[in-house]
Amino acid sequence: MLRRLIVRVDRYQRAHGSLGFPVATLKKFGEDRAGHLAALIAYYGFFSLFPLMLVLVTVLGLTLAGNSEFQHRIVDSALAQFPIIGDQIRQNLHALNGTGLALAVGIAGALWAAMAGIKAAQNAMDEIWNVPVKRQPSFLVALLRAAIMLGTLGLFLVLASFLGGVAAGTGGAPLWLKVLGIVGSVVLNFLVFWVAFRVLTVAEVSWGDVFPGAAVASILWSALQTVGGYIIGHRLESASETYGFFAVVIGLLTWLYLGGQVTILAAEINVVRARRLWPRSLDPEALTEADRRTLRQLAVSEERREDQRVDVSFRDRERGGGDGDRAHRR
Repeated sequence: MLRRLIVRVDRYQRAHGSLGFPVATLKKFGEDRAGHLAALIAYYGFFSLFPLMLVLVTVLGLTLAGNSEFQHRIVDSALAQFPIIGDQIRQNLHALNGTGLALAVGIAGALWAAMAGIKAAQNAMDEIWNVPVKRQPSFLVALLRAAIMLGTLGLFLVLASFLGGVAAGTGGAPLWLKVLGIVGSVVLNFLVFWVAFRVLTVAEVSWGDVFPGAAVASILWSALQTVGGYIIGHRLESASETYGFFAVVIGLLTWLYLGGQVTILAAEINVVRARRLWPRSLDPEALTEADRRTLRQLAVSEERREDQRVDVSFRDRERGGGDGDRAHRR
């Protein structure tokens, strides 16, 4: 009875792309152990966030010494990405002290630590695109890509500070100007994800391949920020009674994990669409061509040496044996 129901549902979702595509995306999400990848991003992102904020406030203090209002606006724009928790971080954030070589070493060390989260995102993107281990970037290439992404984020914060001020407006600001500021902030979110999905992987993808995921990510991120205030606030309220100050840590990790999940889900949309990995089968005994391509790519991604070759075969159950598909494809 249950198998008949599964078969009927499976046939229906295969015949309707509006269902087949989401099913394929969620299935690949599970096959790539996306929850594990999101946890790694949250873990390394947690340890890289504070050094990155130290660098931000220090550099702003050096370059904008005569404009404290603009300094606070940029920092507030960065911390606004973290509902409720941002206020807690702001209270305990202070610039690096020192002069000359000591300050330069401090900034360099903080930047080095801050790149850990971006490198974790790089590894996640390569794994999602099934980049073979032997093709994953060298240390210098990974460092360069992380630096580009870090610079993009810095530019985003500066522009977001202006748009945030426009969106907040003043009492006499026209409505169209406030709407323009809000729309501009959403567009900036899209641009950051668009660049990230293209830069953070060595897979051969075009800007068009990562466009849909960037659009979805910007929408989901905006929705997460709207609902996140309630989620994180509730989590902090319940955790504060038991963990006290460490409730902020729990709330921050929860927020980073949710953000990682949203980002990886949007990236999976890019992969499924670009490689046409749908419809997928809900019945393990009736694989589709998209199932075969996906499983083949997962196997080939384990190649670790240039002289190593992974061949994938599928036994045709309906014919009672034999290798129905044996090939090495990329």
